[in-house]
Amino acid sequence: MEADSGRGPGAPAPLSKERVLRQALALADSEGIDALSMRRLGQELNAGAMSLYHHVGNKEELLDGMVDLVFAEIRLPESGGDWQSEMRAQAVSARDVLARHPWAITLMASRTTPGPANLRYHEALTACLRKAGFSIQMATHANWLLDNYIYGAAVQAASLPFADAGELADMIDEVFLPQLPAEEYPYLNESATELMQSDYDPADEFTYGLSLILDALERDRLSAKP
Repeated sequence: MEADSGRGPGAPAPLSKERVLRQALALADSEGIDALSMRRLGQELNAGAMSLYHHVGNKEELLDGMVDLVFAEIRLPESGGDWQSEMRAQAVSARDVLARHPWAITLMASRTTPGPANLRYHEALTACLRKAGFSIQMATHANWLLDNYIYGAAVQAASLPFADAGELADMIDEVFLPQLPAEEYPYLNESATELMQSDYDPADEFTYGLSLILDALERDRLSAKP
């Protein structure tokens, strides 16, 4: 006979650090990081705010754990193969993860007590670059450059007033073009008209810029070889 768990069929799962962090992540995703407080989190978990401190010592530890969950979702590059393909896949994965968790963008580089997923992520990036022949300083430059590009692109994407290429075309036609008379802004009018009438997709901008960065890093890698 199985032991009685002490919980009825509809009873909530007992509190754990994993459950606290997952609920905090869901709250930040749905309402933004400013909505997150220990009191609000306790309400979402049907628990007293003080009981949460048995699982996370303070707000900073909570944020560290949430950020680590975000890092855990990003695809890690593998070492020893085509470093550009690996770093490209990692960067696209990071972009997609940050689109799901935009609140994390400003926190990911600020943690002074990184969790295991955070450390695995940066170890994998550095290993991929070093095994491809980058020196320690060059790998450091590459990591900074790629992080700046990914985080900056994520911030921009989160603030855009349109969701996809179709919405952009509608906004150009209805909002932007009326503000761009050809006699006053000939080049902006020309560009807006061309983009509206073509199959232009702003989602392609990320991979376009990423390819330029990776190609430039490859030239530096090759020029540094003895």
